[in-house]
Amino acid sequence: MYAYGKSSPGSVRDVLTRQLDPYYVAPLWPDSIALAALQAQALIDAGDTDEPALAAVATRNRASAADNSHAQLRGSVPRGDYAVRPLRTGDCPPIGDGAAAVILAAGERARDLCERPAWIRGIDHRIEAHGLGVRDLTDSPSSRLAAERAGAFERPVDTAELHAPFTSQEVVLRKALRLDDSVDINPSGGPLAANPIMAAGLIRIGEAAARIQRGDSNRALAHATSGPCLQQNLVAVLEGDPR
Repeated sequence: MYAYGKSSPGSVRDVLTRQLDPYYVAPLWPDSIALAALQAQALIDAGDTDEPALAAVATRNRASAADNSHAQLRGSVPRGDYAVRPLRTGDCPPIGDGAAAVILAAGERARDLCERPAWIRGIDHRIEAHGLGVRDLTDSPSSRLAAERAGAFERPVDTAELHAPFTSQEVVLRKALRLDDSVDINPSGGPLAANPIMAAGLIRIGEAAARIQRGDSNRALAHATSGPCLQQNLVAVLEGDPR
């Protein structure tokens, strides 16, 4: 259960600054878009993506949100002008106030509440250094380790809800989490379609669980992040009962 609210862009810089290195980065007041642009340029320089590929990520996510009544952006959204090169406004998420909640239950109680519960088979959270200069921004080792510890690599998943607010971050996560084209990525539209501050990660778990409950997925991966450039990452693996 979750709700997305109206836009409130003024809080973004305050939230971001509290998460940055207090000596080397925070005094420069870089915002979330500038930091994501550094990561996007690193990916382009490494040959992992280019601007048309990033635009395709945005198009796919927002097309997937067409039937999501909670989405802030859906369908055809223009690429727009550069926000911070190489990211255009279409590569960036909307910002909004919102809230999210999930119901946890075990065993037969879960079956009493839901015809097809989404069982959490594994969950793990890992953190990388705050300092951007000591990290490879084209990779996310904390996401990979969290996925490994959560059991995501033991068997294939058919669905992944990724907390990738910027198109370039989906590129990083797909590589780190070993998600190929057979996996349905962000069928809800993901945070590129709706991005309530501090709730978007939990919503990914809720969306993955809802897919299992509806019978649209048998084994799903849900991802949440916090901090600049995917600095902290949580991965949960959810499954439905065998059919």
